[in-house]
Amino acid sequence: MASPTKLARLSLPNGFHLADYRIVRKIGGGGFSFVYLAYDDKDKEVAIKEYLPGNLVTRDDKQCITPLSEENSNMFKYGMRFFCEEGRSLARISHPNIVKVENFFRANDTMYLVMQYEEGKTLQDHIRAHRGQIKESFIRRVFASLLNGLREVHAQKLLHLDIKPGNIYIRKDGSPVLIDFGAVRQSFKKEHQKIMNLYTPGFAAPEQYHYGKDTLGPWTDIYGVGASIYACLAGTPPIAADVRVERDTLVPAITTWQGKYSHKLLAIVDACLQIDPLSRPPSVFALQKKLLDIQNMAIDTPTLFESIRNTLYKDIF
Repeated sequence: MASPTKLARLSLPNGFHLADYRIVRKIGGGGFSFVYLAYDDKDKEVAIKEYLPGNLVTRDDKQCITPLSEENSNMFKYGMRFFCEEGRSLARISHPNIVKVENFFRANDTMYLVMQYEEGKTLQDHIRAHRGQIKESFIRRVFASLLNGLREVHAQKLLHLDIKPGNIYIRKDGSPVLIDFGAVRQSFKKEHQKIMNLYTPGFAAPEQYHYGKDTLGPWTDIYGVGASIYACLAGTPPIAADVRVERDTLVPAITTWQGKYSHKLLAIVDACLQIDPLSRPPSVFALQKKLLDIQNMAIDTPTLFESIRNTLYKDIF
């Protein structure tokens, strides 16, 4: 992994003109990509994601990307194919709870995704600000709404594979949007079984540590949803799945938060976090129905609830 100092040097400079866009500043990113706030040719704010694995490449004085070695060049090109796949996949999806990709193009010897810019903060930021004090009504609303978007992802025969609070953005109006599909894979097709290991310990399901065994599916993302809800309760992620497979010491949510949250919500978390995929909720649709349990949900936004409920007839899996 490249150092923070090196990553800072690799980012595009403020004011840089990239195709029809003007970079304002870097607003995010990590080991595989940078995200910039930019303006398009109509002065509309957009977010631009640049494929840039900092441990494999450098940037020359013309802002072009150059691999550090021939071996790195092969890995860089391999990763860029997946980045292109991400752009194509997301461009097919139009849903209020999924980040909208408006354009993707090649420049500076790398790839860029242009996304709709959203104002707000990540669920991870919310967890840090309200550690241990997040209300159940908030959790149910956010995740029931988010699952609408995830169902659309699965309807396209795609998986996210990196669901975590840092990839769940909460808009200023309180609605969630699933972002950063860097781990999206067409995992229901056999020709896509060879997958780069992109996952986050604590939020990744056990089967994500064993790619190539045809074990990934909607249940894999369901584990990530359960781990993200767990993080809302605990303020931290659950024990990493590969550790749990060896010796599972994770105390069930029903035991840890008995009396603080409803039995039904805690049972949902424990079901999602089962090591055996067959023991988890069978589909996003099934999980969503449990989260929308009316008796245990304080509805502050009837319009949002009605919108969610009206889409429940469409059972994808």
